[in-house]
Amino acid sequence: MTTRWTWHGGGVAAASAHFGGAPESWLDLSTGINPHAWPGADEQAIDWRALPDEQGLRALEQAAADHFGVAADHVCALPGTEIGLRLVGTLLDGSVRHASPAYRTHGVMVPGAAPVDLDRLDHADGQTLILANPNNPDGRIHGVAALLDRRGPDGWLVVDEAFADCHPDISLTPFVADDRRLMLLRSFGKFFGLAGLRLGFLVAPRAIIARVRDRLGAWPVSAAAIAIGTAAYRDRAWIEAMRDQLQREAQALDALLLGHGYQPIGQSPLFRLIETPHAMALFEQLTGQAILTRPFDSQPNWLRIGLPTDAMGLARLERALRHG
Repeated sequence: MTTRWTWHGGGVAAASAHFGGAPESWLDLSTGINPHAWPGADEQAIDWRALPDEQGLRALEQAAADHFGVAADHVCALPGTEIGLRLVGTLLDGSVRHASPAYRTHGVMVPGAAPVDLDRLDHADGQTLILANPNNPDGRIHGVAALLDRRGPDGWLVVDEAFADCHPDISLTPFVADDRRLMLLRSFGKFFGLAGLRLGFLVAPRAIIARVRDRLGAWPVSAAAIAIGTAAYRDRAWIEAMRDQLQREAQALDALLLGHGYQPIGQSPLFRLIETPHAMALFEQLTGQAILTRPFDSQPNWLRIGLPTDAMGLARLERALRHG
């Protein structure tokens, strides 16, 4: 099995080339991205002839800050959290640990960083610790108090909150301050279903924000990202309704998996993890029906399954599980 399928989610074109079938015939359940994109993107007026406007960028960061619950001068827009994680890695020194298992980039963003078991985070006391909340890929949620206890006197706590929009009560954004060694990464594309926009944010002390702005230079994000991101973060009604909808759809996915003997793991409604000794065989069974899920080379008994787009997608997954 090529590592292409275990490195990151996505890659329908590659799956089509490897397993067959037209790309448009595939059901992509590998990413954990909201299958219901924010519907206002096509309505935004974007001047493609002009450079992104600095005033517009500040408006985007203010809208994001209001959504996160933090002052805007602690927020810096990024061209996606993948780049943001790697950029933050260049700012960290000393002893660095990253929780494991977790998002793969956490283990490579700081050369020489060592893994620490997700159940033994106390072993990283006093050192810089990188983790995700909710965790990816198992969807585990850490309580606010437990995470704040992980801040050592010398190291930083770096929390990837890419999937936190569905769980506003777990975010550490209210605790970001100039005198706290705390940095957070937030994703736009996952919750708003517009991953191709490549938009994320760093939430950090103002001195860190200044350093990151300096490294990013002028025009860190596109005019489209500014226009769409600002409008989406201001759409409070859609955000609240989507949080409820995703919870309902996650419950339907849970019921389907339980009905086929799989115990769903995780609390993020955007994906579920199952553990089975036949994970790779199940992955291949589903690819035979043009359904792409996410296996893991480091956890061969795991398979992550994202939310289907609609009831038809859920029914298609159910048929593929039943006729395997």
